Amino acid sequence: MNEVYSFCAIDLQLHELNSHFDVVTSDLLLGMACLNPIDLFANYDKDRIMKLAEYYPNEFDDNKLRDLSFQLDSFIVYARMPHSKFINLKGMKDLAIVMAETKLDQTWCHIYLLVKLTLILLVATASVERAFSSMKLIKSDLRNSISEEFLNGCLVCNIKRKVFATGISRSCGDKLGARALAKESN
Repeated sequence: MNEVYSFCAIDLQLHELNSHFDVVTSDLLLGMACLNPIDLFANYDKDRIMKLAEYYPNEFDDNKLRDLSFQLDSFIVYARMPHSKFINLKGMKDLAIVMAETKLDQTWCHIYLLVKLTLILLVATASVERAFSSMKLIKSDLRNSISEEFLNGCLVCNIKRKVFATGISRSCGDKLGARALAKESN
């Protein structure tokens, strides 16, 4: 009886996760997880890594995808060897560092590119989310009549508020804001 409840709970959690993430996001997250070097690449899945690479058509054309497939085959064998430099890595950052330090980024260049793209994706996603959050704060229903130029100026000031925190920058920001308001009123 407890097993039935456990399966129902797991099914509910899986349904909840599937409703939060679309197919592309799921593919990206699963592909990134399959490249994770923890426990000698315990989550390694070549098909999911290849699917991740397919989302980067500018970097991986058909020939590079074929090369990546071959590189993945030899890489995983080497990475799981007992004398490998990949033992006890704690994450993607460590994988990138070890590959660069040992010059294995040249041997498995396509894998290294995919690791870099994975690391960049995390930062880029956070930056875009921060920008949209700032835009939601600034552009509300009451301010929908704001021109794009004025909105862009407000967003830059809000996103880069640490720069504008100093007195010199604040006075420059005040001047920029006054100019934007003057243009807006014209």
